[in-house]
Amino acid sequence: MREVCKKSAIMAKLADLPQAIASTLKTSPPTGCATMNDRSAFVVPDITTRKNQGLGHDATDYTLAQPQQRYSAEDHATWATLYRRQCAMLPGRACDEFMQGLQQLEVDAERVPDFERLNRKLLAATGWRIVAVPGLIPDEVFFAHLANRRFPVTWWLREPHQLDYLQEPDVFHDLFGHVPLLMNPVFADYLQAYGQGGMKAKHLGFLPVLARLYWYTVEFGLINTPQGMRIYGAGIVSSKSESLYCLDSDSPNRLGFELQRLMRTRYRIDTFQKTYFVIDSFQQLFDATAVDFAPIYQSLQTMPVLGAGDIDAADKVFHVGSRVGWADSADL
Repeated sequence: MREVCKKSAIMAKLADLPQAIASTLKTSPPTGCATMNDRSAFVVPDITTRKNQGLGHDATDYTLAQPQQRYSAEDHATWATLYRRQCAMLPGRACDEFMQGLQQLEVDAERVPDFERLNRKLLAATGWRIVAVPGLIPDEVFFAHLANRRFPVTWWLREPHQLDYLQEPDVFHDLFGHVPLLMNPVFADYLQAYGQGGMKAKHLGFLPVLARLYWYTVEFGLINTPQGMRIYGAGIVSSKSESLYCLDSDSPNRLGFELQRLMRTRYRIDTFQKTYFVIDSFQQLFDATAVDFAPIYQSLQTMPVLGAGDIDAADKVFHVGSRVGWADSADL
């Protein structure tokens, strides 16, 4: 989880960014919201408790009917602001598959979308559906949803003063950030396979290792295309500041995707990423992970764990980061 916004770390990065980008970051924490990888240690924020007051959810799978009556005019205005802002900057930055999925879903630009309307399109395209949940849910429940082609989406939206940072994923991060790529058959299959592998990893005691795969692909992945490097990770496409930083800053490393290398690499939860891993295609991502991970987990036990900013001699290097603004605190 990105549970702490470290303003000083963000300000330290500004000297490394073009002035036009830096000006957008002076009031912007690192990313749009926290993400899913530390559920066991997560303390439910006050906003989650407040937003869900008076609502119940299923005791087994944590789902609830999307409470449309809870969305205020202010909520819809906040959605519209976030949607317009990201859609203005993502063309030429986000990958074609994301932009096509957003268009095919016909995501509402003016108000929080109706989940069931989106589900009709998702089910027809890839057999996925989205389900409303109160917020973060336990690991085993999350994996079970993914394994059954259900994506849990927090139903509520951040408040206007939280446009640039939120401690916990909200409906904008979950829906705008994640759902468009579920229209892509290959990525949709990859995410289902991740869910299927999640419980096995938990049973074997390697969930922190598998969490790195989610972090560096589903949340913060880049893809190399004939038109140049593009974004596909939800933590980036839903964030104004990281959408700029990940492609335009000299600070981070950009390295070619290699499964075992990625799975032994720590990551940052409190600042921009020190390293982004770049896939060649979603098929490459699916093929690399369509294997039995048990031998991989055993092999990783004999390999050194790398820091978030480390460069390995075997890496395919697109860019060696300048390291300007990197936090000195420990990586996860």
